[in-house]
Amino acid sequence: MASSHIAIRVLLVLSAVCAAAPEAFDITKLGATGDGKTDSTKAVMDAWTSACAATGGSTLVVPKGDYLVGPLGFTGPCKGPITVQVDGNLLGSNDLAKYNASWIEVTRVDNIVITGTGTLDGQGTAVYSKDCKAMPNTLVLYYVNTATVSGIKLLNSKFFHINIDKSKDVTVKDVTITAPGDVENTDGVHVGDSSNVTITNSTIGTGDDCVSVGSGTAGVTVTGITCGPGQGISVGCLGRYKDEKDVSDVTVRDCVLKGTTNGVRIKSYEDAESVITASHLTFENIRMEDVANPIIIDQYYCPEKVCPGKKSSTSHVVVKDVVFRNITGTSSTPEAVSLLCSENQPCSGVELIDVKVEYAGKNNKTMAVCTNAKGFAKGSIEALACLA
Repeated sequence: MASSHIAIRVLLVLSAVCAAAPEAFDITKLGATGDGKTDSTKAVMDAWTSACAATGGSTLVVPKGDYLVGPLGFTGPCKGPITVQVDGNLLGSNDLAKYNASWIEVTRVDNIVITGTGTLDGQGTAVYSKDCKAMPNTLVLYYVNTATVSGIKLLNSKFFHINIDKSKDVTVKDVTITAPGDVENTDGVHVGDSSNVTITNSTIGTGDDCVSVGSGTAGVTVTGITCGPGQGISVGCLGRYKDEKDVSDVTVRDCVLKGTTNGVRIKSYEDAESVITASHLTFENIRMEDVANPIIIDQYYCPEKVCPGKKSSTSHVVVKDVVFRNITGTSSTPEAVSLLCSENQPCSGVELIDVKVEYAGKNNKTMAVCTNAKGFAKGSIEALACLA
């Protein structure tokens, strides 16, 4: 009798182990060729379809090799959690006519991990000079809940490298993002209309923002980022489009910026289309190394010759409760602090605490410009304590 009970327990354990084992779908077994020339789009999509339909968890495997692929639509909902194991290199096709939107778009998928030692190579260097209004992002998470992107490299995206949109509970960690420093719109990680997002322990160097946080976003933490080249770490642009939503609870800490054209920045359009508030924004424990405009709030941001909307002297974007704490290092511009706020909508609750960034040049002195900014300074270099 005892032996039969033992046998039953053994069978139950074995059944549980077998049920828990995730299925693996290797793209090379479905026709992918890792020569960097043969189009492997169908094989990757076949692997996704099978992985998404599998219950109890599954893994889409990209083994070592170079796989040329066009647009990939990883669409859910799926029947179980999925891991995309990228140990080879996916190469984005430069046939722009194939793209309707992005290159790799994960849509309405819950519980997904994208990881590995491989690379998502957008091959953007071959098309950067082309006059195209819209280029494909490399990796988009759209309506995705509970996701992790880790370990992989992203190289030369045609547009943003990672775009997190309308998603929640997302972690990006231990990634390396690289693009030429003179190509705009190659943001490292952009977050918009999302919540509870963490970007951590990564090295990002592009021609635009290393990290940018857009409207409708709450609960974003950016830590341990080495940024440069690029345009720094930004909240905004805000107010460019109608019906944008508030931004709140963004924390940027323990980061190093090297040779970037901006440091930590909040930017909103001079002629904002939306009435929104950016609040509870904290930038702390940040080291600047020869950074231009290390600390900047710009409510007059307008990169185009003609700003959107009707010309008006009234800002529709409220910026309040902003803390800059323990920011040190060197500035490549005399203006280490620039708080350029609207006369009609002044920035309020701004704190400059232990800000000690000094101009590295010899032909001028360290200075700050604070316009319509209200708050206080404490423990900062005297030349930077310009708040009213």
